[in-house]
Amino acid sequence: MARHKSERGAVAWWVLGAVAVLALLAWWGRDAGSGPAQAAAPEAVKPAASAAAATTASAPASAPRAPFTPAALAARQRERAMWQQRLEQAQQTLEAYRASTRYPHEARPLAEQPDQVRPNLPIEEDAPLRLADGRAARGVHLRTSQERVFVQGDESVRLSLSLRGDDGAVLPLRVVRATAREVPPPNTGSLYPVVPVNFNDEGLDGDLQARDGVQGVRLQPERQGFAGLSGQLRVEVVLQHAGQEAVVFFDMVLTGAPGAVWTGSVREALEEGSLNFYLGAEVRVPGRYVVTGRVDDATGRPLALLSFNDEVGAGAQEFRLSLFGKLVRDAQPVFPLTLRDVEAFLLRPDSFPDRSLMARRTGTVLVTRHHPLAAFSPAEWQSEERSRYLAELQRDVSEAQGRLTQLGPSR
Repeated sequence: MARHKSERGAVAWWVLGAVAVLALLAWWGRDAGSGPAQAAAPEAVKPAASAAAATTASAPASAPRAPFTPAALAARQRERAMWQQRLEQAQQTLEAYRASTRYPHEARPLAEQPDQVRPNLPIEEDAPLRLADGRAARGVHLRTSQERVFVQGDESVRLSLSLRGDDGAVLPLRVVRATAREVPPPNTGSLYPVVPVNFNDEGLDGDLQARDGVQGVRLQPERQGFAGLSGQLRVEVVLQHAGQEAVVFFDMVLTGAPGAVWTGSVREALEEGSLNFYLGAEVRVPGRYVVTGRVDDATGRPLALLSFNDEVGAGAQEFRLSLFGKLVRDAQPVFPLTLRDVEAFLLRPDSFPDRSLMARRTGTVLVTRHHPLAAFSPAEWQSEERSRYLAELQRDVSEAQGRLTQLGPSR
């Protein structure tokens, strides 16, 4: 009887041990993907067979979780930082594009192109004086001024030059020789003469002030031997300072006969939430015309750069310059507005010169009526291209946001 009791006890302990081992194996299988912290917890293993069985029965059937190790955490943090940076860049690109395209190409704030605010100001340069042998004269600067580069019809061009020291003081200058000549295309002879040009410091022929050390001249190519020229004209000046000579060039482009002439008519019309200006012209040569005008508000603040760029047929035409409604709403200008300094040319692709200028309309062209801001549309400009780009940029933002969501919080 004692033997049977002993055997039953031995069997009971053997069964209990086997159950405990099976329970332990089941527990390891459940948490194999949980990392060493969970696997090393000894209190999770119960010596009782019932507790082991309960633990085995409650093991989840889902896929193992990723290891939660310091290295894995650091890798996830790096990936999250990368996608966070991508998200910020994508958002900035989207907003920058949206802001830069809220107005059409034909109506832009003048502040975007400060060099276009005053198109008729002379082109001025200040550079070291280069002597005939190529050396730079020490402490001597050459200051030049040229009224314009493209010249049309009866237009004239004022040129000037002077020498200055490092301190800005005027230095002695003598013009030895100055001439104007055509620069013909390669392998082509010129049909125009070489014409002398009278630089002077006597207050004559384009020199603004006598005896100020600035040599000036006004050149009118059409009346000085270059009538009909469509091409490059160069004024070459040989000057002398301190017994040494230097050569200076002024280059300009004569654009020939205009393809269209202004009729003088100009009108305004508030249409579809924008203010349109219509300028009448008689088009002699059909083709693509480019017209540019500036708009200021009543305080003189530069507001907008307007442009027209389209194919135009022959005959009586109107060039439309459109002041976009939202640009007006955003800028809130003081009325009336002034349209000024209008330039236009016929584009001549694959040619030199590449344009045929119309006469410049300098100064005020039209002063508008008073219009309430509420009459202008607040809608952003829309086009197929803009919508497509905005959609693509939004996809970049959404992709980065989605990836960050998948990666979870930063901690």
